[in-house]
Amino acid sequence: MTKQTMWKKTAISSLALLMLAGGATSAFADGGKGNRGHHDDDDRDDDRYEERDDRDDDNYKVTWKFEDEKELKWALEYIMRLASKGVFTGYNDGTFKPNQKISRIETLVAAVRLMGLRAQAESAAEMNTELQFRDADKLERKYPWAVGYVSVALENDLFAETETEVNPEENATRLWSTILLIKALKLEDEAKALNNTKLDFKDADQIPAGSVGYVALALQKGIITGYEDKRGKTFRPNQPVTRAELAALLDRTDTEMPDHDAQAISGKLKAAASGGKITVVKADNSEVTLGLDANVFIFRDDKKAAVSALKAGDEVLVRTYQNKVVFIEVTKPAPVVAAFNELGIVNTITYTDNSQGKLATISIARIENGETVVFIYNVDASVAVIGNDDLLKQGQLVQLKGENGTVKEIRII
Repeated sequence: MTKQTMWKKTAISSLALLMLAGGATSAFADGGKGNRGHHDDDDRDDDRYEERDDRDDDNYKVTWKFEDEKELKWALEYIMRLASKGVFTGYNDGTFKPNQKISRIETLVAAVRLMGLRAQAESAAEMNTELQFRDADKLERKYPWAVGYVSVALENDLFAETETEVNPEENATRLWSTILLIKALKLEDEAKALNNTKLDFKDADQIPAGSVGYVALALQKGIITGYEDKRGKTFRPNQPVTRAELAALLDRTDTEMPDHDAQAISGKLKAAASGGKITVVKADNSEVTLGLDANVFIFRDDKKAAVSALKAGDEVLVRTYQNKVVFIEVTKPAPVVAAFNELGIVNTITYTDNSQGKLATISIARIENGETVVFIYNVDASVAVIGNDDLLKQGQLVQLKGENGTVKEIRII
């Protein structure tokens, strides 16, 4: 594989679509109150620092179960979308550590994957690159799996010209992460053009002049936001980013990646999933049939669900990657079907059009516990009448079948 940049879009949908729950936005904007832990660097065991490797040759497998899943909360959707494409995964011990401060090396790896360059970064050529950073020996000794990623990051200008060390274990700050992601988007010229922007933050003086444009552009594109607290609006450039927060940043950045091969499709499911496929009926009544990725993640009733939980009539937001469905959110569940099967004597019949004999309603009566009970139903426009329909009149014994109060079959007894 050549070392030229090969862009791929690895996620889909704009910030407006991705922020399906307001709580997610708020949690990130205010620092994730209640969701953030206090994890010092010493909490990490460097011998197990490498991300979980679920690969089988060139086929990336995704494990949806994290041991600390209850801690994911507001970032669950971001994390699962990114994990479904191998951009941002968990650790070898089965955890994701959403509240842990994320390191620079983890952030660099995620950014390279977001650019669609994972295969290149993990190629033998890149892995064997002789890096010229002062701490290259440390990187090769403690994080040999990341050497190729650093090499690719260098080739794609993700490092500043003045950086002499990778500092893999150093916490990734909000400012450093913002600059990195704007560089990953290849928007440096656009960012530099905004260097004279006056930022509306109380701590704007903590942002170096040469970085102002990066922050301004990231704010414009909705990649990062500020904080509102008793001090007013702040950016907190030097505050470390947690793994959950980085998932949100990556997900937002991904909406700006060029040459995407992904789609966001909204509509209703025509039927339950069958044969590894679903058919979505869009608002214009056009239909699209899509294959499900083996690791498709389904979000229903605010929690993970199995493919078997999908029902005809579910309103869904579907996201694809490489022509496969990798994420489905059920935005509105299909109405619960209440089937009925009743036997009784025809009591009344009404018509929508007497000239054509189109049934509108039908009521039947029967005796229960010595009392007459009457059931009234609407009649489906395509109702099936089984038997001599000339007998369908008051006093005739009939069997009615249907769903949700609407008769779909009338059997003359």
